[in-house]
Amino acid sequence: MKKRLLIVLLFLISGSSFAQNVDIQLLRSIYSSKVQNADNLMKFVSDSNNGMVLGVPITIGIAGLIKHDEKLMNCAGQIAVASAINLGATFALKYSINRDRPFVTYPDIINKANEGSPSFPSGHTSSAFATATSLSLNFPKWYVIVPSYLWAGTVGYSRMYLGVHYPGDVLGGMITGAGSAFLTFKLNKWLNKTYFKNHGHQ
Repeated sequence: MKKRLLIVLLFLISGSSFAQNVDIQLLRSIYSSKVQNADNLMKFVSDSNNGMVLGVPITIGIAGLIKHDEKLMNCAGQIAVASAINLGATFALKYSINRDRPFVTYPDIINKANEGSPSFPSGHTSSAFATATSLSLNFPKWYVIVPSYLWAGTVGYSRMYLGVHYPGDVLGGMITGAGSAFLTFKLNKWLNKTYFKNHGHQ
């Protein structure tokens, strides 16, 4: 029994070490410690995240109020709730896993964005993908889906480019954000269906 436990433990340690090596190799293929022309653009994309996450549901909500459109108002609320759920899930993962940022572990990686919280998952990426997924589910048109995910993907890329996240952090953020939005969307549909059924609407 002890021998089996030791084998499993060694397998997990070696697997974790391999994943860490792949993560830092991928990061180094994206990141450069030198000042580059794209640095300011990547910082702008990264910083756009908070404005988009707040601005999208507010804009949709205002449009719903102006047009007296309950569907738009419901959509705005659903996107806001998805962002809140994602925020809770992201911080729970961050502080339970407590992974150091790449610039903490590797001296050649310089922090270009002044981040201090734990690394996994990427909060910017998770919130961007929560917003993009919510928009895509509520407005399933190519001209909504393509720009939404292009923006969210660029946010994720910018976090690696700036040296503040590993690729694994970004992948974790994508899954957390998209998953939070999908679950919220499905829950919202179920609640609306139940509400309308209970109130005699078709």
